[in-house]
Amino acid sequence: MPLIVNLDVVLAQRKMRLNTLAELVGITAQNLSVLKTGKAKAIRFDTLEKICEVLDCQPGDILAYAAVSPE
Repeated sequence: MPLIVNLDVVLAQRKMRLNTLAELVGITAQNLSVLKTGKAKAIRFDTLEKICEVLDCQPGDILAYAAVSPE
């Protein structure tokens, strides 16, 4: 998948646990874990906004694009 989720990196930088973030954002830890592992198919903009607000970061700090080279 060309989208890379760096949520675990940002959480480590902020010294915050996934459960704490989930509580502050208002979503389940399980849904946040799906996002963190890159298995999520979508994310709502309001959820992304809350995550960025709590972590004091930009969406680009959490999501990155890596081009797939043609084979």
